[in-house]
Amino acid sequence: MSVLRYNMENINYPLLYYTLPDESLLGILVGTAHKVVDKDLKSLKSTLSGHLQKQYKRHDEYDIFDIVEPKLKIIDITVRPTYQDERSAYPMKDAVKVPVAIIYGESEDGGYECYLPMFNRKFHYFDTKQFNTLVRHFCTHLLTELTPEDLYRHIMRSRPQMDTVTLRVNYSREFDYDKQYKPEYKTLTSMADRYPYSKAIRRNISAFPDAAWELEHKVTETIEKLINSRSNVLLVGKPSVGKSSVLKQAIRKITSKKREAQFDFTFWQIMPQRITASAKWLGEWQENCETLIEELGSANGILWIVDFIRLLQTGGEGPEDSVASFMSSYLREGKLQMVGEVTPEQLDSIKRLLPGFAEQFQLVKIDELPEQKIQNILQKLADFSDNNLNIKIKKEALALSYRLLQRYYPYNSFPGKAVNFLGQCINDAQLNEADKVGKKAIIRNFIKQTGMPELFLRDDLLLDSDGLKAYFSQNIIGQPVAVEQMVGTIKVFKAGLNNPHKPITTMIFAGPTGVGKTASARAMADYFFGEGQTQSPLIRIDMSEFQDPSMIYRFIGTGREVGKLVKDIRERPFSVLLLDEVEKAHPVIFDSLLAALDEGILVDAYGRVTNLRNTIIIMTTNLGASNRQSIGFDKNARPDYGGAMRGFFRPEFLNRIDAIVTFNALNNDDIRLITNKELNDLKEREGFKKRQITLNFTEALMAHLADIGFDERYGARPLQRAIEQEVVSPLAHFLNKNNDVEGRQLVVDFVGEGLSIS
Repeated sequence: MSVLRYNMENINYPLLYYTLPDESLLGILVGTAHKVVDKDLKSLKSTLSGHLQKQYKRHDEYDIFDIVEPKLKIIDITVRPTYQDERSAYPMKDAVKVPVAIIYGESEDGGYECYLPMFNRKFHYFDTKQFNTLVRHFCTHLLTELTPEDLYRHIMRSRPQMDTVTLRVNYSREFDYDKQYKPEYKTLTSMADRYPYSKAIRRNISAFPDAAWELEHKVTETIEKLINSRSNVLLVGKPSVGKSSVLKQAIRKITSKKREAQFDFTFWQIMPQRITASAKWLGEWQENCETLIEELGSANGILWIVDFIRLLQTGGEGPEDSVASFMSSYLREGKLQMVGEVTPEQLDSIKRLLPGFAEQFQLVKIDELPEQKIQNILQKLADFSDNNLNIKIKKEALALSYRLLQRYYPYNSFPGKAVNFLGQCINDAQLNEADKVGKKAIIRNFIKQTGMPELFLRDDLLLDSDGLKAYFSQNIIGQPVAVEQMVGTIKVFKAGLNNPHKPITTMIFAGPTGVGKTASARAMADYFFGEGQTQSPLIRIDMSEFQDPSMIYRFIGTGREVGKLVKDIRERPFSVLLLDEVEKAHPVIFDSLLAALDEGILVDAYGRVTNLRNTIIIMTTNLGASNRQSIGFDKNARPDYGGAMRGFFRPEFLNRIDAIVTFNALNNDDIRLITNKELNDLKEREGFKKRQITLNFTEALMAHLADIGFDERYGARPLQRAIEQEVVSPLAHFLNKNNDVEGRQLVVDFVGEGLSIS
């Protein structure tokens, strides 16, 4: 705030002070953001006066208070305490009277001003007849936003008294800001980045601008709360709903208009981890935090927290000794102003884990936009691309991208998911030197993201039921029930009839070991999500590693670290999750899966959501397989898989499973087919391909491998080991001894007691 020239050398600020239960005093310096607790009135005035004088001497700045003869008045405002949640408000039966202290009087310009110190608010008025009406209107509005607990705190306060704190100024002195005072914010600049970024560190690599289209009213609301109310602000909304764009647009408006509007705010973006990253000894991060807050005050800075929920995880062992807890008192006293973004789930967690911290923030709620406004944004994105990037996005491409994003990314919101996806399409077009984005480009980029085949993404492509069944029959040998289940799942998904609020499907594969349960899951993953993927779309977790209840943290994760399940799903949201030998895990693990099986989401203690709605969940089990007398070729004994699972799993767990698929024991024909498949896969190995060698395997060899590669206890599981030992190892020895076999055909036979290669 620039210095004004008064015809006096003293500026008098009213001091409103309350007596606390321990006989100390809480002082509020009216017209400023300063609040102090001290042992008596003399100490209180001395502390505030010294601080004002120090700030004036250092910066040649001070807060202006221009009421000539301020007066104190206590008025009682009648309000009805009300509890509120996202769905409704619940008023209490009786109204209460809340005493509110006001400081008012005539200002030097001939008007009138009224200060509400406990709310750090003020208003102007020009007619004394309006005074009572305006005061009651403002106070009622402010009090109705408070929780019942806060209202009762106001009621329980002692009656305040008023005194004066004086600041002495000298208007004759010269002050050269450039030469005499150049602020240095060493801690602030080492931990945080000034926003908007300079060109040197600009981080926005998106093809589109950070425009808050169709959310301009939320930008205005954010500015009002940040600047006019000087409140701490949280933007609350689902992922990708536009919180970041609103906040960035608000900051740009504030910083671009600060000269004509007399704004002198600065914004600093920080990640919570940076506050504690350099701390080496006990108490160091707290000291750094205090310095950070002091420098923010000097810079008139507002702290923008990225990944806001981490404030509760950083610093100590839990939320109660975290950075968020440490900062709460500074927020409460007005020494720190903060802004951030959270989801509704994260906000609920903050209120539950650290309610005193959550109370310091005003909320700007951002709901998902209706379809018409989303379509308007998509068209604006297309216009921007055409006018600024010289890449045209066709209308049919926009319509297709909207449909695909709406169906396959239901857990993210528009416009964020459209901006991200279309931005990737434009980047791809620029790399390929294309001047337009059509339906083919949309399909190609969607396949790249999800791994799903084009069949699922295009309504004009019909499903070939016979070809589909043939694909799974070739990969899942001897299991017609499993094949039918796979085919049925794909038909439902292709028709768009799967429940969008659950995983694509959840199944238990039951049967003896070595009969193809894992191979079936792999075949499903390759068909569903394997199109052009560099990572395997099969996430396999051995559940025997989680036999102890304490292993729940390794499985799901703790507040600070994510578990194996969460980590893998976040990396590959479009995948098949295979929970192998699920019955070996502890029952507490089953309980942790209930929400994932039922709603397709996992929410941790800090409100972070892991989404499994684009995941196929398959669990394998051997339960019931031991009931039969023998395994392998004996088909007389029928194991009771259903009864075994009902006796082992709780009903609420089994009720969330879409299908229980039973796998049969294998017969002679199945083993021969599996052997043939494994040998055909062997032909595709690099050593044969690069030498252009063609392999032919005789019937005698296949019969021999089928015989030694099958075990009644382990099914076909030993077959791969037998092929490695009996075929691969001799072939490797042969190739290393013969250099003249390139482009040749090798016949591999089993003669007598050994392998023959010719």
